[in-house]
Amino acid sequence: MRADESVKGVLEDVREQVTPDKAERLALSEAIDELRQRIDLELDTREVSGETVHVGSTARDTWLSGDRDIDIFIRFPQTIDRETLEQQGLEIGRAVLPEGHAEFAEHPYIKGEYNGFAVDLVPCYDIAAGEPPKSAVDRTPHHTEYLNSKITPAQASDIRVAKQFLKGIGIYGSDLRTAGFSGYLTELLVLEYGQFYEFISEAARWSLPISFDPASHQTKSHDDPLVMVDPTDSSRNVAAVCTDENVARLQHYAREFLESPAVEFFTPTQLEPLTKAELRDVLERRKTDLVGVVFETPAIVDDQLYPQLEKSESGIKTELEARDFNCIRSTHAATDRTLLLFELQHATLPAIQRHTGPPVDVSDHAETFYRRYAEADVYGPFLEGSRYVVERDREFRTARELLESTALFDVGLGSHIESALQDEYTVVEHEQLVSLIDEFGTELAVYFNPAP
Repeated sequence: MRADESVKGVLEDVREQVTPDKAERLALSEAIDELRQRIDLELDTREVSGETVHVGSTARDTWLSGDRDIDIFIRFPQTIDRETLEQQGLEIGRAVLPEGHAEFAEHPYIKGEYNGFAVDLVPCYDIAAGEPPKSAVDRTPHHTEYLNSKITPAQASDIRVAKQFLKGIGIYGSDLRTAGFSGYLTELLVLEYGQFYEFISEAARWSLPISFDPASHQTKSHDDPLVMVDPTDSSRNVAAVCTDENVARLQHYAREFLESPAVEFFTPTQLEPLTKAELRDVLERRKTDLVGVVFETPAIVDDQLYPQLEKSESGIKTELEARDFNCIRSTHAATDRTLLLFELQHATLPAIQRHTGPPVDVSDHAETFYRRYAEADVYGPFLEGSRYVVERDREFRTARELLESTALFDVGLGSHIESALQDEYTVVEHEQLVSLIDEFGTELAVYFNPAP
């Protein structure tokens, strides 16, 4: 499939913007050489052996101009235990990047800065291609080996364009906050189709679920909307973290771009924060009831925080709906403090609620239900059709009462979120949201201006 001239013009403009120039390449090369020399000097002083492996997009020449990330893995023999691997990795990382700090994924690694580049120094085990990994990052060096054997210079250029497109529409990144397309997945998809234009043209027409198996492993099925079997590990779906919503977002914007090609699709947009007046106006126009829970954000990394926020938001939403507070939509936002926000059809309900029992002919259950309520302070039991029904006092008439009660801790909450709520939290309603505008103005702008 050939792109028309309007598409070609846009892609050439983007290609020029995202391709690193000679000065960037030289600075990167020098930084990598110096970092590897520093690591090698550290390794020479230790009893344990190891080697450096440059990985990631800068190792595959698929990095974007302006991106300043270097990933270097320190590969250790499998003969050392996990504790030693982690200890040696941290000690070497701290020696090479004295101003760096430890971060934690499956195991700790050092993150720091060197000559203007953000550097990750990560310990891993030296495994053979196709061998089961001993830690999640062990296969990463093989990703680079595989792609470097496949990617042509023209494809590397198209991969940059693809990455910028995914950045522009807000779905580039496999971190659990974004839950989108990793660099590795993007590279494999462009390789699958040969070039960027073919990739988005086909993505626009995907019928999900869709699966790719570049190394023809054909050994395991995956229950995900998008499946890219890792060519270096047949058991792994490279796209597992990518949500169905982000796959749909790719399809939507692929169609939009093909319909009306423009450079703007490759530029991330940032909404202006809502002002207090704008928030008051939107609250008045929607005439819904908003209620939020505000608390100090737990001091954990994003890949721990955001799954827990999603779990907590879902748990509270489920409880609100089970209590008849019909939820139109909900969201979460985290800065220094966190907001869990729920938009309800009604925040206040009648004093009674209807409770339908079993059919009368289900004798044991029906008799138990009738006896339970026959002498209780309820309306009924009475019959409606073949079933017993009662109208009983509602435990919580307002969403605020529910959220300020201990019932909040009976729902499915993330462990760190639950601890933060137990320390202290505040419930805010409707007009009180205005007081949060300085903290969450941008997030509220996104919520009240929803788009694909």
